[in-house]
Amino acid sequence: MSRTGRHPRPRGAPGVPGVDAVAHARQLAETFDDVLGGGPLRRSPRPVVSASWARSLAAHVDPDRRTPPVVYAPDELADVRSAHPLAEVVPLLRGTLATAADEAVHLLLVTDAAGRVLWREGSPGLLGRADRVGLFPGTDWSEAAIGTNAMGTTLAVDAPVQIHSAEHLVRTYHAWTCVAAPVHDPDTGAVLGAVDLSGPLQTVHPAMAQLVATTARLAEAHLRARVAEADQRFLLRHAAHLAGLRGAAGALVTPTGRVLAADPDGRWPARVDLAGSTGHALLPDGREVRVEPLAEGHLLVCPRPAHRTPVLSLRLTGTSPGAVLDGRAVPLTLRAAEVLTALVLHPEGLTADQLGCLLYGDDGNQTTVRVQVRRLRSLLGADVLGTRPYRLTATVDSDVGQVRRALREGRPAAALRGCAGPLLPRSEVAEVRQLREELAAGLRRAVLGSSDVDLLHAFVTHPLGEEDLAAHDRLLALLPDGDPRTAPVALRAARLRAE
Repeated sequence: MSRTGRHPRPRGAPGVPGVDAVAHARQLAETFDDVLGGGPLRRSPRPVVSASWARSLAAHVDPDRRTPPVVYAPDELADVRSAHPLAEVVPLLRGTLATAADEAVHLLLVTDAAGRVLWREGSPGLLGRADRVGLFPGTDWSEAAIGTNAMGTTLAVDAPVQIHSAEHLVRTYHAWTCVAAPVHDPDTGAVLGAVDLSGPLQTVHPAMAQLVATTARLAEAHLRARVAEADQRFLLRHAAHLAGLRGAAGALVTPTGRVLAADPDGRWPARVDLAGSTGHALLPDGREVRVEPLAEGHLLVCPRPAHRTPVLSLRLTGTSPGAVLDGRAVPLTLRAAEVLTALVLHPEGLTADQLGCLLYGDDGNQTTVRVQVRRLRSLLGADVLGTRPYRLTATVDSDVGQVRRALREGRPAAALRGCAGPLLPRSEVAEVRQLREELAAGLRRAVLGSSDVDLLHAFVTHPLGEEDLAAHDRLLALLPDGDPRTAPVALRAARLRAE
């Protein structure tokens, strides 16, 4: 995946059906001799190859006498591998590509971000030949070290690359063909390394490029799932730190500075630069925050202002309504949540008669309303819930408000993230029921009107969309070939259709 989030097509694929690999290699050798000999060009090299040759020659790579340097001794590799993030996906790469590599007389190679080979598997008959040309773990296959090759070049251009025969800058590798694709860190977007298939030039196959590119995407999807699991564990273990700030603004961030949860949410960036921080860091808006280390990340805390209005955060969607007042969690009954929903919808305030009518219909009475409000004021305080009329006097941040605002502003992804499920699903209050239907319909309309496959996938795994057959069908129509999400989505769609 490129830094834009898109997976480009492999840059050039000489393994095209109907093209003789050996004859094609002869043509490439002619181009190689023309370019390096300074003679007239009969054919120009592909742009990706030409640019790579230029970088390699500028790094003083000798096309005639060059072998890759050994940067790791055999007894160092075990520690280097175990510490590398791609160790997590090597079993997946092995299961996807090793058998194909063995059957096609190829090698599976995995490098780090600098182009150093860490893992190698494949055809036993090819290992000795690979050893003789330096194609073994511990060697440096960056462009600066060994010139144009699929591993080094894919890391240089951050895109899948196929290099065939004399497209390699060093003559030693003109008898080889290789294809590689980068693998990215789903947290930071940085390149972690490359996955590569290499073999004798006669074994070039048109499916190699797509196979390697798809496998790299599967590896990224696997890493993305593990990051999501780690995020969830971090939040579950440390949410209490955020809730315990007692009104001070704060955020839970990963070791890389990615903000996972914040209060208040709208005042924090997506990432915070923690490089070189020694207890304090600066936010993009100039605020200084205190950095407190946690087991899996950091807690960032803004100093509390001397005088402030209470801040009430309400979670009214999903199965369990809740409130946080100045960092303190406040348990809510369904009736208390209904009262707060009505007051959020009517910030100007409501009389006892109006509130009773909203909550109980024509059977409502002021005595019942006063009892409910008194209980709620004992939980929240008189400086949060005012009377005459009943109104919220704190700064209120609710998930309902966030979702409605995001929908109005045309930000369906933000709306979906802010919504934990239906609004108070057990409530039968007419105004709550009407708003519940409005939010669900608005979210569905915004998501189905989008062509964003990540948004659609998030919706069909969300409580509001997991039973929505139309959303599943639209997602299936937009998912690209080879996307690992296709099979589970198709299975759920088939189940919904059967029901």
